[in-house]
Amino acid sequence: MKIFIMRHGEADACASSDAERPLTARGQSDSVAVAKTCQAQYGALTIDKVLVSPYLRAQQTWQQIENSCFAKDVQVCEDITPYGQADDVLEYILAMTEHQNLDSVMVVSHLPLVGYLVAECVADIPAPMFTPSTLYCIEYDVIARRGEVLWSVRP
Repeated sequence: MKIFIMRHGEADACASSDAERPLTARGQSDSVAVAKTCQAQYGALTIDKVLVSPYLRAQQTWQQIENSCFAKDVQVCEDITPYGQADDVLEYILAMTEHQNLDSVMVVSHLPLVGYLVAECVADIPAPMFTPSTLYCIEYDVIARRGEVLWSVRP
């Protein structure tokens, strides 16, 4: 199965709460640029399930890239905020995969979760630092419970 992990685009530093920080113009354009690069290099992404953080900047990032993806189902997931636990998120993905017969899942979330989630999926690598709008693609063997990074795209 493929697991796509994306950090939201650059967000404004000022808002009434962390959850309400919107994307900047650069965050919007970088997210679109990453999606277009993926399309050009790897073809349109077909995704069975997209999990998006409830935070505004992640929601807006998904809105910027959704036209570049074929997403069958999109779900807001309260557990993938910056404070989410990578091992719990991976277990949730694997449980969904088993019950819903999914071949691909995308997570649109935040630091530090996105880096820890890559490290949780791929043995023996440190958690990578994601610049805003970075997208990783991992080929994950559900039986062996081990993945490998196929590619990553940065703005």
